Amino acid sequence: MSEYNARMPAPIADYLEAIDSLPAGAILALPNIEWAEYESLLQRLTDRPGVRVTFDHGKLEVVSPSDRHERSKEFISRLVCMLGDELEIPVESFGSTTWKRRKLQKGTEPDACFYVGATECIVGKDRVDLETAPPPDIVVEVDISHLSVRKLSIYAAFGVPEVWRYDGKGVTMYCLKNGAYAESRKSQFLPLTCTALVKSLRLATREGHTAALKAFRQSIRQKRPSR
Repeated sequence: MSEYNARMPAPIADYLEAIDSLPAGAILALPNIEWAEYESLLQRLTDRPGVRVTFDHGKLEVVSPSDRHERSKEFISRLVCMLGDELEIPVESFGSTTWKRRKLQKGTEPDACFYVGATECIVGKDRVDLETAPPPDIVVEVDISHLSVRKLSIYAAFGVPEVWRYDGKGVTMYCLKNGAYAESRKSQFLPLTCTALVKSLRLATREGHTAALKAFRQSIRQKRPSR
């Protein structure tokens, strides 16, 4: 992982150019940024969906994910949606949506996120605002090329109930309790354990996404009680 530190140049074009030149897996760190500058940058990055932007009390970080990182998060997203479909559990995927609250001076973009179960509050909405809507139930962070531990405080401030972290080897699930995250071996929203998710991710690496998702679907159906 590479990290670059710089002050925010006056012209937006200057730091957009810096972002465009980021190597895969690198982080551009910009201190002493105003909220208005952060929002302006987000607007200018709408045509650059490959990067992730995090803001926390004046510190802004832009991450350029690697190919392996993107494949892992895509597989997890497909697996979660498949699990919901097989078990008839409503799942609404919001991908790498930007979540921010000016009052808290915090904003970030997960690798993937989901509303699970009671999704009426967000279905049909073009935009979900944390000022008036609940946060996603599950947030996913793939940690192959950067450290996402420091983002946990942001998710806790937003009230995200559950965070999954995958570091390329193992999965850690965190459940929010009394304002802080505690590790858990399984999800509180879906019948999925860290062990089962890691097993599927390893199979996806060895045999490809299609084969791993097929095997996962078969395991779900074998465990499901016959009607």
